[in-house]
Amino acid sequence: QVQLVESGGGLVQAGGSLRLSCAASEHTFSSYTMGWFRQAPGKEREFVAAISWGGDILHYANSVKGRFTISRDNAKATVYLQMNSLKPEDTAVYYCAARTSGSGTDHKLGEYDYWGQGTQVTVSS
Repeated sequence: QVQLVESGGGLVQAGGSLRLSCAASEHTFSSYTMGWFRQAPGKEREFVAAISWGGDILHYANSVKGRFTISRDNAKATVYLQMNSLKPEDTAVYYCAARTSGSGTDHKLGEYDYWGQGTQVTVSS
């Protein structure tokens, strides 16, 4: 069972930046596709970004492309989400997810096998 623990959320003003981290408990982390999703109040959980096991394939939702960057450090079993130029509409609970296979372009909730507990990001206007 893989455990994922997110951190780095908080309150930031519009235009600001935050960096989310997700630490995995599993030593085979380096073979997993990793993704970030988010869920705003009253809305469905949606895809944000994904990264392949080797870090060479990245995939982003159109709403965050050019502002968010996903990366990973397999030696630390950690995946990151650097969020710049934040907007109030980015306010949501952000979840880290792991898929034991995949290509790095996986964007559907059902494709992921493990989920973290989420971290709140609030962007004030």
